[in-house]
Amino acid sequence: MILHLAPLDDWLSDPGRPYAAASLLTDGFIHCSPDERTVLAVANSFFADTPDPLMVLLIEESLVEPMVKWEAPNGAPPPGTAPGVLFPHIYGRLNRTAVVGLEKVLRGPDGRWASLSPWS
Repeated sequence: MILHLAPLDDWLSDPGRPYAAASLLTDGFIHCSPDERTVLAVANSFFADTPDPLMVLLIEESLVEPMVKWEAPNGAPPPGTAPGVLFPHIYGRLNRTAVVGLEKVLRGPDGRWASLSPWS
């Protein structure tokens, strides 16, 4: 399972088409994370000011149609990630059939993204 952060509105826009995050245009791939610890570190580093709801797409890697590469970050990884962490990158528009679940990212009392909760 790989994880991708997305504002809910981004995920819900154009549901009849494969999903394309903005990073697909700017970086050439959709950024993903390998686990909950890493996705929370990424959320706090890059989505700190994103209004709720921020979602995590639960992606079954074996169902992803475009190429997935596990790569080191370009530059230093976000604070809170494990040393030597590799990030899964999806090189193309994500087929929605690979998304097997959604979780909501919850803020802690200090306002930082702190945990995941099943989306209902």
